[in-house]
Amino acid sequence: MNEKPKTPEEQLHWLKLRFMLEQYKSLADTAAKKDWSHQEYFEKLLKGETDLRWDNGINRRIRLARFPVIKTMDQFQWTWPKKINRPQVQQLCRLNFIEQKANVIFLGGVGLGKTHLATAIGYQACLKGYTVLFTTAIDVINTLSSDQAAGQLKKGLKKYLKPSLLILDELCKALHKPSYVK
Repeated sequence: MNEKPKTPEEQLHWLKLRFMLEQYKSLADTAAKKDWSHQEYFEKLLKGETDLRWDNGINRRIRLARFPVIKTMDQFQWTWPKKINRPQVQQLCRLNFIEQKANVIFLGGVGLGKTHLATAIGYQACLKGYTVLFTTAIDVINTLSSDQAAGQLKKGLKKYLKPSLLILDELCKALHKPSYVK
């Protein structure tokens, strides 16, 4: 577009107000039928645009988090493992540790739900507006080794330092591989 937008449709398109562009006419008709004030009409448009952008942001954060599967706390089987500090784990879902820049480590044997819990907390963080990256420790080691060999280590580190929450899965697997221990 080489000219300043003139029509409401052009202006809304240029401003990237997709909901308003798609709904302003039908909402205006509804406003007229229901005798809404100008403010009520505007509030409905604004709420619709805000909701759309919030939902799109959640979907984008979930996609960029790269979860292997979506898991929630509601899906977790609290009867297995036999010994788990449920209140402490549920406290983590409040996500205070992210603001405190604290680390959380789930330790235990295979099949106890460590990945499920980490994914559920990461998913909750996405819903609350935090950026998340889920990856394996081995992938981080391999990626950073390649970046270092290419002289791009600083750039590679940014990928892992940028998210509000970094979930490193399978840390013990990486620590038990002799080639990764160095």
